[in-house]
Amino acid sequence: MPARFASTSPEMTQAWARELAAGLQAPVVIALIGNLGAGKTQVAKGIAAGLGLTAAITSPTFTLINEYPLPNGGVLYHVDCYRLQEAEREARQLGLEELFDLGIVLIEWADRIPTLLPAARIDIYLSDAGPGRRDIELHDLRAQPLPSPAAV
Repeated sequence: MPARFASTSPEMTQAWARELAAGLQAPVVIALIGNLGAGKTQVAKGIAAGLGLTAAITSPTFTLINEYPLPNGGVLYHVDCYRLQEAEREARQLGLEELFDLGIVLIEWADRIPTLLPAARIDIYLSDAGPGRRDIELHDLRAQPLPSPAAV
């Protein structure tokens, strides 16, 4: 059953994602799915903060993949598939699948590469629920799901 959360601000979305990050262990793929401006990057920022990153997290819209070393020695890969023209072919050429076993992989616009995503992953759907509001739905498709983050 999916976990649902209603956010009323970017800060609230980030706080929810920070709590989610507390239970993450690599390797894990997190698919962020939602329309433009739905809050995918806010979730990425919250997860990064929850993993102990203090660096500024920006969407890799033009670089496609940002790599952040984590304080625990692991790596956070932040991927954006928005600008890929032939998304699945180009993601394969970038070696995206090779990252899946190397660290924590956040993929914005993951719905553009459905056949490349591992079956065992976390899907986070974000949708606009009115001015400043976002609905977030988490589907943990792994064998050992995370406990759902509490409403912040």
